Amino acid sequence: MRLLCDEMLVGLARWLRAAGYDAATPVPGDDDRRLIARAAVEERLFLTRDRPIARHKAAAGLVVVLEAAALDAQAQELRRRLAVDWLAAPFSRCLLCNVVLQAAAPQAVARAPEPARAGGGPFCSCPSCGRLYWPGSHARRMRARLERWAAAE
Repeated sequence: MRLLCDEMLVGLARWLRAAGYDAATPVPGDDDRRLIARAAVEERLFLTRDRPIARHKAAAGLVVVLEAAALDAQAQELRRRLAVDWLAAPFSRCLLCNVVLQAAAPQAVARAPEPARAGGGPFCSCPSCGRLYWPGSHARRMRARLERWAAAE
């Protein structure tokens, strides 16, 4: 499933990426018609909380209007409405660039803090921005939240 989140849902897009989904975000200031057209061209569902967007003629079948305001509630709404699996492919995409991560080269791993290197990895990096990922405390906290969302009824 390929998604496009509007400006209000950029934080949700990062969590969708953490779960392994291709979740694009708009250029700030893009208008509704351009976002709907982009969703159509890129074969994405457009996620928004803005009800008027769904009334655009071109939006039929492309726009999903989320009712929930809080992140945890949005996660459950997506699980219920779109069958989002919050453990689909954890930490397989860059949280910033939305690019599929690759195994980190030794020189990239050398940039990691010593405690992280001592943990043994696995280490991944983003081929676009170079960001390094490893299973540290931040990733463990995020993984726990993804697991909580996946287990919720």
